[in-house]
Amino acid sequence: MDTNTVKGFRDFIGDEARKRSKIKKIIVSAFESFGFDPAETPAVEMEDFVRGDNQNDEAVRDIFSLEDRGKRKLALRYELTFQLKRIAQNQKLPYKRYQLDSVFRDEPIRKGRLRQFIQCDADVIGSSANDEAECMVMGARIFNALGIKTKLYFNNRKLINEILETENIKEMDREQVIRELDKLGKLTKKEVADNLKKLNAERLLKIFTQEEKGFEKYGSYKEIKELKKLCKEYGTEITFRPTLARGLSYYNGTIFEFWAEELSVSLCGGGSYLIGSTQSTGISLGFEPIFLLAKTKPDYIDYLLISLDQNKKTIQLADSLRGVGNSVQVLLDKTLKKAMEYANVKKVKKVIVIGANEVKAKKYKVKDMVSGKEKEMSEKELLN
Repeated sequence: MDTNTVKGFRDFIGDEARKRSKIKKIIVSAFESFGFDPAETPAVEMEDFVRGDNQNDEAVRDIFSLEDRGKRKLALRYELTFQLKRIAQNQKLPYKRYQLDSVFRDEPIRKGRLRQFIQCDADVIGSSANDEAECMVMGARIFNALGIKTKLYFNNRKLINEILETENIKEMDREQVIRELDKLGKLTKKEVADNLKKLNAERLLKIFTQEEKGFEKYGSYKEIKELKKLCKEYGTEITFRPTLARGLSYYNGTIFEFWAEELSVSLCGGGSYLIGSTQSTGISLGFEPIFLLAKTKPDYIDYLLISLDQNKKTIQLADSLRGVGNSVQVLLDKTLKKAMEYANVKKVKKVIVIGANEVKAKKYKVKDMVSGKEKEMSEKELLN
């Protein structure tokens, strides 16, 4: 039996798992602070539902297809947004939901991207311009809490489409033109121009790389100005990038991404789209590259209690410490030497040894495993 993980999939244990748990707590805390409700959805869906109406999107082409015993065509979800079509039905609007869950894409692996990875999504069904601003502000605050330097870029699909219509770009070519413009920054200006030339659209490069004031003649630019003003009121700086398009074709308004120069990768993206006929907006954070860059320190066990034939008191004290919010592990069956070795390996914050003398005196030596200092404390002092 081969017990190795499949290529593109991996285990996380120890410090890595603790750090991941801490990052998730920070993200969930931010989502909930902006009024989002949690949701859980299946990893497996009917294949036609997964593929939806966006079958030309690269991410959709990379889905894992399955078949069950009933020969039904199934697929693993490649993202979390499409499932909103079901769970948002009959919800009081605006419906604000968040979800941290695994998604799956059968694509080449690279640093910061596996074939199973976690997306952290927050979406507003029945959204306003303020919801767009709040999603961007929320993302900025998450990255600040994680100690990750990012640049927040935004644009508007309405503005892009208005320019393409004004310049008489054929409707059948527009999605490809948008994809080519989105490559600016990843490819050289000449390479993008050559690609646009094949679509008879090379003149667009000059338009999309002009100074920002040049866009004021377009009616859709007013949404750019409004969003800038709203984000400024929240104290968040955003940068207009006219060529930003985002890869998914369902966006119909504001789009944005958080770019990390350290990995030269987008850590987070989002924008506005329709769920049915309802205007919606959302943000999606890519957990794996965030995990690589986050300065977050793992949370370790607060106390390890070592019993020297004083099991009853050790268990009682452990439960009392847990009752006031501490994480506590108990060792009843190890020698003092072995227990201290264990504490060092597990990076426990503090150790309390409980023997007959400690129980009789009702005083316990608390050893700080970081500083090495010891302090004698009563149970009351410990619980306070």
